[in-house]
Amino acid sequence: MGFFDRFRRRSAGGPAAMRARLEGAMAKRRLRGWNPPLENINALVASGGPRLLARSRELVVTNGYAANACEAFAANLVGDGIKPSSLIGDANLRDHLQRLWLAWTDEADADGLTDFYGLQAMVAREMFVAGECFVRLRPRRAEDGLLVPLQLQLLQSEMLPFEKTETAANGNRIRCGIEFDGIGRRVAYHFRRRHPGDSTDQGAVIPETVRVPAVDVLHIYRPIDAGQIRGLPHIAPAMVRLFLLDQYDDAELDRKKTAAMFAGFITKTAPEEPMIGETQADLDGAAIASLEPGTMQVLLPGEDVKFSSPADVGGGYEAFQYRTLLAVSASLGLPYHLVTGDVRQANYSSLRAELVEFRRRIGQLQHGVIVHQLCRAVWQRWLETAVLAGALDADPATVRPVQWIPPRWDWVDPLKDIQAQVLAMEAGITSRRKVVEATGYDVEEVDRENAADAARATGLGLRYRTSPGETQGARATPATRPEPDDGAGDDTDNGADATDPDTEQE
Repeated sequence: MGFFDRFRRRSAGGPAAMRARLEGAMAKRRLRGWNPPLENINALVASGGPRLLARSRELVVTNGYAANACEAFAANLVGDGIKPSSLIGDANLRDHLQRLWLAWTDEADADGLTDFYGLQAMVAREMFVAGECFVRLRPRRAEDGLLVPLQLQLLQSEMLPFEKTETAANGNRIRCGIEFDGIGRRVAYHFRRRHPGDSTDQGAVIPETVRVPAVDVLHIYRPIDAGQIRGLPHIAPAMVRLFLLDQYDDAELDRKKTAAMFAGFITKTAPEEPMIGETQADLDGAAIASLEPGTMQVLLPGEDVKFSSPADVGGGYEAFQYRTLLAVSASLGLPYHLVTGDVRQANYSSLRAELVEFRRRIGQLQHGVIVHQLCRAVWQRWLETAVLAGALDADPATVRPVQWIPPRWDWVDPLKDIQAQVLAMEAGITSRRKVVEATGYDVEEVDRENAADAARATGLGLRYRTSPGETQGARATPATRPEPDDGAGDDTDNGADATDPDTEQE
């Protein structure tokens, strides 16, 4: 065996190759100080959860970048709502079901502040700030006057104590406020009766926590590790950098403000001599002189004036801010321009590439968290409650099939995307239903509206034509049909061919 054969063999799978693959496990000089503890994520959350949560909430309130990132995260995750489209075959029953759901969404909030889709946005914000949100399903009485006697109550992460880890009286284990049975299923949540940070809620002395069955609680969070039982704030990886950057910006701004307050300094050989201009003494007895516009001052013998020249932030300030905020954006998993609002260095291609990757991540959260943990569970309980209350005459199991339509994505150049969708439909690559649902609407609802619009236009004697030369989207122009008694012998207008599909659409 030659030298090169031995070298290839050693490089392919020998001890040297194995050591290279396990370099991160070495304990030599470079990595001797890197000794992280081997802790489970639940232990980390239990010990640092309350402090992490408090710092996260303060950052989103006081830091502009964190607040903007939170709103961008929620707006892209749920937008104006992730909406259901029933898949049952009976058209009349499906239409009744959709209308009943739409009417109930206005009554869904137990606090009466928003609708079901507004609650989705609140859940998305809580996921960004706290990493989790609890939704309690609250059955209502018939005399409450609701279309479907069911409402949703949102509970913040602080309502479930991290420190409540013990054994319950029935033998179940309670971990971070969640009660598990012998085989690891969630059976109850032990919520606080009052928010620990709300000083305005002062009432009678009551037990600190209340046990709520797990069937009435939805725990919305993104599990990062297997076996994770509580959520981590989405902002957690960027918290330290945002906090330090905020302190640096404040110090820089304060330094510039302090330096700008001093226009100049007067030095003189004899302190007892009078100063130029009008003088006054500050609290420490130091003399302060003021100047007015157009002043021409003759200095006294021995006096000298040195004007202030504050140090600039330096040419590297912009580059430092850009790289720091870029790292913050990467930690948050958000595009740089959504965090900062800065699009100076962006173009169509860079924005598109950035948004495609970001929307793939958002799609994971939409279907794997919001739809699976919130929307499907609410839909199932809502159907059961509607049938029991007599608002819906159907078997809940037969009307349960549904698909959830996320909000549409608005691209940088929508014309190119629409043209691509039309070509895909013509080639049979996708269906018209999928294209319509990608815009955030139900295809059957769109078809009903189109049919109603066409019938109304026909009844009013209107036509809608588009100019064949327009490329930036069709602008419809109504034209009145000629009356039978005006001598018109055909159905054309100004010589236009009524049968030309490129110039007219009924």
